[in-house]
Amino acid sequence: MVLWGAIWGGVFGLLWPGHGWEWQTVVGVLLGALAGRTLRRAIRTEIEAARSNAMATVRLPPVPVPVPVPVPAATTTLRTQAPAGRTAAEAIDDEVSAAAGDFQPTLPLQRTSERVVAAADATASASAALLASASPPAPRPARTPAPPNVVAVLFAKARGWLFGGNTVVRMGVLVLFIGLAFLTKYAMDNALLPPELRLAAIGAAGIALFAAGFWLRRRAAQRGYAVTLQGAGVAVLYLTVFAAFRLYQFLPAGMAFVALGAICAFSAVIALAQHSMAMAFIGFAGGFAAPILVSTGQGNHVALFSYYLVLGIAIAAIAWARAWRPLNLLGFFATFGVATAWGALKYQPAQFASTEPFLVAFFLVYVAASLLYALRHSLAAKKAVDATLVFGVPIVTFGLQAGLVREIEYAMAFSALALGAFYLALGWWLARRNRVASKGGAAQAETRLWLAQCFAALGLGLVTLAVPLALDPRLTSAVWAVEGAAVYWMGNRQGRWLPRAAGLALQLFAALSFADTLGRINSGLWPFANPAFMGASMLAFGALAIAWWSRVAGDAPAISPTWEGAESRLASWFRKLESGLSPWLFWAGFLWLQFAASAEIGRAPLDVQGQPSPVFGFALQTHLQLLAWVGGAFVFHHLALANRTRPWPVAATPAWTVLPALLLAAVNGATGMNHVFEAGGWIIWPVLLLLHCVMLRRLDSGPPQLWWPLVHAGGIWLAVLLVGNLLVFVIGRAQLWQTAWATVILLVAGTLVLLLLSRRAWFEPAHQGWPLDRFARAYLWLAAAPLATGVALSALLVAVSSNGNARPLPYLPLLNPTDLCIAMALAACALWLLRLRGSALALPAIARNTRWPLALLAIGFIAVNTVWLRVAHHFAGVAWDADRMFDSFLVQAGYSILWTLLALALMVGAYRRAARGVWMLGAGLLGATVLKLFVIDLSNRGGSERIFVFIAVGLLMLVVGYFAPIPPAARATGNDALEGVPS
Repeated sequence: MVLWGAIWGGVFGLLWPGHGWEWQTVVGVLLGALAGRTLRRAIRTEIEAARSNAMATVRLPPVPVPVPVPVPAATTTLRTQAPAGRTAAEAIDDEVSAAAGDFQPTLPLQRTSERVVAAADATASASAALLASASPPAPRPARTPAPPNVVAVLFAKARGWLFGGNTVVRMGVLVLFIGLAFLTKYAMDNALLPPELRLAAIGAAGIALFAAGFWLRRRAAQRGYAVTLQGAGVAVLYLTVFAAFRLYQFLPAGMAFVALGAICAFSAVIALAQHSMAMAFIGFAGGFAAPILVSTGQGNHVALFSYYLVLGIAIAAIAWARAWRPLNLLGFFATFGVATAWGALKYQPAQFASTEPFLVAFFLVYVAASLLYALRHSLAAKKAVDATLVFGVPIVTFGLQAGLVREIEYAMAFSALALGAFYLALGWWLARRNRVASKGGAAQAETRLWLAQCFAALGLGLVTLAVPLALDPRLTSAVWAVEGAAVYWMGNRQGRWLPRAAGLALQLFAALSFADTLGRINSGLWPFANPAFMGASMLAFGALAIAWWSRVAGDAPAISPTWEGAESRLASWFRKLESGLSPWLFWAGFLWLQFAASAEIGRAPLDVQGQPSPVFGFALQTHLQLLAWVGGAFVFHHLALANRTRPWPVAATPAWTVLPALLLAAVNGATGMNHVFEAGGWIIWPVLLLLHCVMLRRLDSGPPQLWWPLVHAGGIWLAVLLVGNLLVFVIGRAQLWQTAWATVILLVAGTLVLLLLSRRAWFEPAHQGWPLDRFARAYLWLAAAPLATGVALSALLVAVSSNGNARPLPYLPLLNPTDLCIAMALAACALWLLRLRGSALALPAIARNTRWPLALLAIGFIAVNTVWLRVAHHFAGVAWDADRMFDSFLVQAGYSILWTLLALALMVGAYRRAARGVWMLGAGLLGATVLKLFVIDLSNRGGSERIFVFIAVGLLMLVVGYFAPIPPAARATGNDALEGVPS
């Protein structure tokens, strides 16, 4: 109904006269949907009311007892007397069933019984219908309220504070306090009354408020009202003293601070005596607000900070006596909030001497407040350790310190070192006290342990940060990552989602800030102690730590429809979010680690001329970066092993990328460098291969199952590239780049690996260990098939392109590097194909196709022909050029004799084996030779050369006819035309 209302509302809005049809349509849709929803609710209400009225008026009518139907004597008499607890209809059904079981009537009697049963069924149906109409309908399931969103939750909290209790009093006090402050400022600006009289009136009002509240506190019903009045009176007294000191200078500084201290002490004592946190909170809130409300913008920061320091000391004193966390947070946020605002708007470097002591004092006061809150009140560890103060105080203090000392060289480094040493000492003191203390029980011991761990983490992070800050003071973002990890850890220990969200936000801000400074980071002079390495390492630590802590989703909290239920929904939603972010945080940390390693490897400090001078050369940088990647994957893969109590699967993902990285490095070594074994590669690459094999052995039985066969197969191609790099090294050292030795590098590398894959034992399952026990198909088919194809095509390419220059050795036919490598390559392909087709591997049909041997024979035929070309080039001086060789009579004559000899060998061998198909192949080659004689040789040159060729070919043909006549045809064996060709 809502949908139809929206549709018709949109139509009416579109048809309504006017020019703004878009606005009219939108308004029509909204109004129509609202009308439809209202109409639907009204109809449902009416239906529910009608149903309730019908249920109220319905009465259960008496159930009539049916009269027994007479049955012939041959049947059993039906008893309609209903047993206790059963209806008459059910009794009739039982009797009819018993009668049917005891007697099988003839046809007339059977029809009579059927009528009796039908009557009983009708009676039972009527009874069931009456009972159904009389019974109340099933209750509809209660509609689950929709979970509130974040805005609704925050609004509910604000509304709960404002309207939870005596709202009128709270609003009245707030308005009265603001009004008095404005009245003071207005009277001062317009000189309405003498300043003494103004202050006296304001002070009298504050005393009156406090006295009224103190008098009403004896009434239990008015206790909240009384506490509110007392807090308002204390705040007004703060306002009075501050105005007398700051605005009118009626009080000297010493006397003003004594008065403020007296008011703080007085309000604290009253709040402690009455056990009223609300009174203390209101009083201190007014005290913090007083200087802001009466400020003229020309204030003295020393007076302001001294005043706030007095308030902070009072809050720390109260923390010694009461566990009032809101009061601690009020002082922290008010003090550091005002200090931050003043620093951003007013601070000048000349004010450092009068500002730095206050920052240190504020820091010590609120560290003391956090310690007193945690250690004085025997709270549970989750409540005692206030993460906001424990981690917020150093974060804000360090940020303000960075603003104060930004003009002083190395000041940030020494500040971080001092702050880190302070926290390390504090953590050591708590740990030592935890070992020797016997009071407080298990809760106090756990609290001290948590605090010691937090302070130790803060101290280590700050001390570590001091080194890069000494070299580059702009890298303050690194501390955010460490602090964010610490905040997240504390929130995780306490089961609170808000600190964990703050920790994640700090990680993001730290990463963005660090990335923004990358172009301004100077290359460090010291190894590892430089901004790039230290900053990226700390970012990596933060991301990896949070990824580790969030790797397992926690139990979802019980959800209730109250405010606590809404908060638990937020916590449950955030838990799912951080669990999904855990893999991404892991990879962010891993990549930050790789960036740190790359920054250190590529470090280029400035030389005496001011030019960057790399520490390592390009080749060694490449090797070290690859080692960092593979080494990092090796370290993390231990966390994903199945034998661990709680494996971390994402920690294995860097190991999945090791083989592609190695392949790219091997290709780069052959193309961008001399080879991969230069600049220490002969040491690094064996280590890389060992680490890769160990990870592969441990992980290839787990997921992803589709990836590991490809990794094992890719290892074969990596072996080819590494053997090729080794041959490049040998060729380079021997200075043979312009010879045939250089043309067969990849061919020899592929042939050697293919020969290794053609071992007989590898095709026998009884002799196979890892990895062939599970990945034999990946090695012997998935990797070897493309390799064999590549070797065969490489042999063809080398045969037609290489001139066989064997310098420094002389050229020998068939014994030069080109001919030997081609023959070895084709033999390796044939051997692998023979082993494969004789194995029990599950292979596709294409693997056993008979065309592959024919393809190898064709490549071999071409290779044999190129042997003659190289002979003619080296011994007859024919230029290594396709056109000149084709025009050479010597080359053409040699081809004619060579083809005839090959045909002779084929036909004689086929005759002896009675292989008619092979004989026909030789005969075809012989026919092609004759055709070539008349088409090419006859027109090429006359004279004795042509006569010699024709005579030689003719004699050879006579020999063929004598020794190898055509074999008899096979007897209906079903063989193909190439009978006798080995498969």
